[in-house]
Amino acid sequence: MRTPTLRVLLPLSVLFALGCPEKKEEAPKPPPVAATPAPPPAPPATKVGLVTDVGGRGDQSFNDSALRGLELWSAGKKFNATGYQDASKEDIQASMSPDLSSRQPPITPMKVEPIVLQSKAQEDYEPNLQLLVDKGAKLTVGVGFMMENAVENVAKKNPSASFLLIDSPVLDEKGTPYALPNVRSVTFREEQGSFLVGALAGLVTKGNKVGFVGGMEVPLIKKFEAGFKAGVMATNPKAKVLANYTGSFDNVAMGKQVGQDLVAKGADVVFQAAGADGLGVIQAVKEARAGGKPVFVIGVDSDQSHLAPDAVLTSMLKRVDLAIYEADRDVVNGSFKSGDVAMGLQEGGVGYAEVRVDIPNKAEVLQKVEALRQKVVAGEIKVPTNMQDLAKFKP
Repeated sequence: MRTPTLRVLLPLSVLFALGCPEKKEEAPKPPPVAATPAPPPAPPATKVGLVTDVGGRGDQSFNDSALRGLELWSAGKKFNATGYQDASKEDIQASMSPDLSSRQPPITPMKVEPIVLQSKAQEDYEPNLQLLVDKGAKLTVGVGFMMENAVENVAKKNPSASFLLIDSPVLDEKGTPYALPNVRSVTFREEQGSFLVGALAGLVTKGNKVGFVGGMEVPLIKKFEAGFKAGVMATNPKAKVLANYTGSFDNVAMGKQVGQDLVAKGADVVFQAAGADGLGVIQAVKEARAGGKPVFVIGVDSDQSHLAPDAVLTSMLKRVDLAIYEADRDVVNGSFKSGDVAMGLQEGGVGYAEVRVDIPNKAEVLQKVEALRQKVVAGEIKVPTNMQDLAKFKP
């Protein structure tokens, strides 16, 4: 008899437990991390080009003032034999007179790339200006009234480019000013600043004889002469002004010769408005002073006291640097406008540098000059700009 097979029936749940491994729950995947977008590329520097006149870099006057406005103030750069290097805050601050140091808004370097071309002759002006436009200059600066025709021609050929012309408006064939839509011209009331240094000279002279040295005998320099003579007249009607011209702006030797001649004729304060020629005038007065003569020289355009600290009485400041800085700022900000701009005492376009030398009754003398400045600003004194107006001038 067969023994029946014992069959064991397992519950279905047990079968599943034995034969189906437990499925583990997977941890939720983190959402993909969004890639950090790359920062947008920094905007390129704004190119500003500048063409010097024949006086060139190193004249310690007109051209160097223009370069200071572009390179040091606008771009924050110093130029040396190896090219540009970053300027320190102290460098920039030291280049400003106290009135500009406290100016609002403050003079602050921008993202500007300076491109400078020096002119050896007047024939260089137009090709140099065009080259700067071709290099992509957003603003092209022509420094000096002798560049008027070149700026006019290049501006007409490049209507989408912007230009700044220093020391002259744009002129037609008859010499009448007219406007171009892409040119800003800046002129200065040089006669007002010259009036103040003339007033100072009249108060300082001991022999009642002072001198004036001009470069080219043109209406612009005649403004310096007329203003200077009016200032002397305002404080010392007895003083005589001896005037002479070198006929250029880039002949240092001629400047020295003319300066020596005026000193030999008895001038004990000499004001020079002669560009690089003025360096020779300063040297002549420096040597005369070293030889025992109590003479002073008055510089022009920039503060030139560092050239002869004992001999430079003051300097008539012409703010070419400020005019160029403000134009650069407007281009960077997208607010550049064409048109004619005139800068005098009221606009801070002219003035005179600190009097660092010792003179008798210095505080009283400077108070008298300041009183005259205030009268000019208020319109109580209208300073003559030419010899015809000077003949009618009454302080």
